[in-house]
Amino acid sequence: MSAFTYIDNHLYCEKVNLKKIAQAIGTPFYVYSYTSIIENFKRIKKTFSAISPLIAFSVKSNSNRAILRSLAREGAGFDVVSGGELQRVLQAGGSPQKIIFAGVGKTPDEVELAVKKNILMFNVESLPEAYLIEEIGRLYGRKQNVALRINPDVDPDTHRYITTGKKENKFGIPWEESEEVAQEVASLEHLALVGLHSHIGSQITSPEAHILAMERLRILAKKLKSSGIELKYINIGGGFSIQYVEKEKPYKLEKLAARIIPLVKELGCRLIMEPGRYIVGPAGALVTRVLFIKNAVEKNFVIVDSAMTDLLRPALYGAYHRIVPVVRRNSSRRLIENADVVGPVCESADFLGQNRRFRGINPGDLLCVLDTGAYGFVMTSQYNSRPRSPEVLVRGTRWFIIRERERIKDITRLEQVPDFLI
Repeated sequence: MSAFTYIDNHLYCEKVNLKKIAQAIGTPFYVYSYTSIIENFKRIKKTFSAISPLIAFSVKSNSNRAILRSLAREGAGFDVVSGGELQRVLQAGGSPQKIIFAGVGKTPDEVELAVKKNILMFNVESLPEAYLIEEIGRLYGRKQNVALRINPDVDPDTHRYITTGKKENKFGIPWEESEEVAQEVASLEHLALVGLHSHIGSQITSPEAHILAMERLRILAKKLKSSGIELKYINIGGGFSIQYVEKEKPYKLEKLAARIIPLVKELGCRLIMEPGRYIVGPAGALVTRVLFIKNAVEKNFVIVDSAMTDLLRPALYGAYHRIVPVVRRNSSRRLIENADVVGPVCESADFLGQNRRFRGINPGDLLCVLDTGAYGFVMTSQYNSRPRSPEVLVRGTRWFIIRERERIKDITRLEQVPDFLI
C-alpha cells in the first residue's frame, strides 16, 4: 500500500486530502499514515514468522507517543537509546519486558531507571558500561539481563555518518576482543549475559551486510556455548533501507529471512530486530507552502515555509527526498528547472532539495516532502527561534493532531532573566 496517492490531481494521505489539513492547521506540518505504519510492521512479522522474532521498534526514528502506542498495540517491542525514550515508551503503554536499552553513553541515572522498570535487557557497548550496570544491579539486588553489542567490522555501504559497525565507529565491542569481554561480563554476579547484538548502520540497501554480521555473531555464539555460556537472544539490529528514489530497488527482506532463519534455528535463540525507518519512513511526509520563487543567475530558488529546522536530513547527510505538489497542475504550465527548494533559515545548508524541476508552481502552493516519517520530526530544532511543526496521524477518512504546533511562548518558557537585568 502507498500511503500517499493522487485522487483527481490532489494528494491524499489514505483518504484525507492534504490540502484540507493545511487549510485547517496551516503549514508546515508532518503527517503520518496509521495504516501504512501497521502494514509495514506486519510485513516484517509475517516474513520472519517461522521464528517469532521480537520486533523492537527503533524509537529514535520517530518517538511520538501516538506512533509508539499504535505499535505497542500490535505487540511491538522497543529499542531505546536514552532515559527520555524509555519514559516515552512506558507512557505509551509499551511493556518493560519488551524494551532494549542501547547506546554508548548510558548515564547512571538512566541505568538506574531502566533497572527499576525491569526492562528486558541492555545492549552493552563496553566493559566500563557493564561494570556500571553490575554496580546498580547490586544496589537493587537484581540480576540484570545484558547482550553484548559486537562491532563486526562490516561495511554496510551507506553514508559514512550512519555506519555503526566498522572498526573506526564508536559503537560496540571490537570483534577481536569480543570473546574475552564476553567471558568477563558472564563472570559478573549481577549480570546475566543472555545475548549478542550487532547494528551495522542505517539505510542499508543489501541484505548481504546483515548476513555477514550475523555469521560473525554465530561464530562467537558457538565459541561461548562451548565454554558453557548459553545465549537466549541474537539481535541483528535494523537499518533496512527504504526507497527514497523511485528507481531504487526495495530492500529484499525475504532474502534476508531465508538466510537468517536457519542460522537462528541452529543456535536455538530468539531473534530480535530493531527496525525503525522501514516501518515509519515511507508512512510520513512534510507538507510545506511556497512563499516566493526567486530567479537568480545560476539557480532558481523555491522558498518555502519549512526549513532545515523541520527536516535536517538533506543538510546533514545530503539526503534526497522526493518533493511533489499537493495539487498537480496542467502539464502545459511554466516549467521551473534547476531549482533548489530552500527555507527561511540563515544558513546556506538550509535546503530540502536541490536541482529539482517543477511544473507551474506559484507562491501559495503546497509541496509535499515524501518519506520523512523517520528521522524527520525527531531531529527538528528551534534554531532561529522557529517553533516546531505539528504532527498529524491519518487513519482512513479521519485525521488527528498528535502534537500541537509550538508557539514562541513554548520556546521561551524555560528561560529566566536574572534579577540584575530587571
